[in-house]
Amino acid sequence: MAFGNSDGDFQMLEWTTTGPGPRLAVYVHHDDVEREWAYDRESAIGRLDRGLDEAADRSWLVISMADDWNRVFPAVAD
Repeated sequence: MAFGNSDGDFQMLEWTTTGPGPRLAVYVHHDDVEREWAYDRESAIGRLDRGLDEAADRSWLVISMADDWNRVFPAVAD
């Protein structure tokens, strides 16, 4: 298993999914600028461009913080 959030993690996901047997590669797409830092195609840091383009063809999952997460940070108890 490998999890990443930017193109800097591309080779790690690529290496992890090479070879026989069950494998899992996931990008956490930081696309919710209201609740967390956004790493996207035009980000100055943490750019996620190539990973978004190639994830589907490589059977990698992309999880959207904006669309797939109800909350980004857990509630803090008093």
